[in-house]
Parts: sequence; C-alpha cells; structure tokens
Amino acid sequence: MANSPVINIQKLTYRSHSHGDEYFARVASVAQAIGAKELGFRVVRVQPGKKAWPRHVHLNNEEMFFILEGSGTLLMGEQSHPVQAGDFISCPAGPDNAHQLVNTGLKELVYLAVSTMKQPDVMLYPDSGKYGVVAGCAPGGDSKERSFAIFGRSNQGLNYWDGE
Repeated sequence: MANSPVINIQKLTYRSHSHGDEYFARVASVAQAIGAKELGFRVVRVQPGKKAWPRHVHLNNEEMFFILEGSGTLLMGEQSHPVQAGDFISCPAGPDNAHQLVNTGLKELVYLAVSTMKQPDVMLYPDSGKYGVVAGCAPGGDSKERSFAIFGRSNQGLNYWDGE
C-alpha cells in the first residue's frame, strides 16, 4: 500500500524507454505510487516526432487518455484524429480499436493514460503481426508480478496437440 493516496504531478518519478528512431517516452507510474488496485494510470511524456508504443489493441482492457499538454495525432482503427490539450480519448477493448498516440506537434506531448487492470490480457499489434499475452499483472502494472508473459507472431503458433 502506498504511504499516501495523494501525489502531485511535480513529485512523480519518470523512467525512459526507447526503441530505434521512432519510439521514446518518459513514463511515470501514478497508480502504484498512490495504492490504486483496479485502475492503472500514468503520465506519459513524448517528444515531437516520437511515439510511446506501437499501435496496439487490448482484448480485455479499456484505455482512456487525457491530453495535458501539447498536441498530436490519435491513430484509431483505420482513422486518424488530431488531439490537443484538454481532449479526452476513449479506446475500448476489442479487435477493431487498435490505437496509438503520435506527437505530431512542435512541443512535448503530455498525457494521462488510464486503464482497467483486468488480467489476463491479450494485446494485438496489427502493424507487425505480433500478439502478447500477460497474466498475473495487467499491462502497465509491475512486470515483476507477472506469472506469465509471451509475445509472438500469430503465424508461428502451435497446434493444440503439439508435443502431447
């Protein structure tokens, strides 16, 4: 349990992650810091021209974003939508709701990411043909608590009876 159910955004601790030239974000976990159990939320900071994560969809968890600063583009399904400070974004679970936020603005894009923390969850990555399955801790939670996690490509699966 957290020491306090309150934390100020100025007191958050950020960790950075990146991949290649396209992905870079600084992320601060809020939910764990204040003891949330069934909702995950964090603050995400994305530099101009960058993305935090690949376009993906959750089959079990719903996400919501609130743009705090900056502007960008939401890719949702086959559509794109401009977003700016003050915008709420809904990303329901389901195979047709692949989404990604891209900082297409000139300043840092800062947003609050909120999600249900149901698990297990299955994530699909339509641009690369990948999938991910996690259990024991929902995506966005403490990965050390996961009892199972696997990422693969949908065309590399095994037959149910393989090895039996």
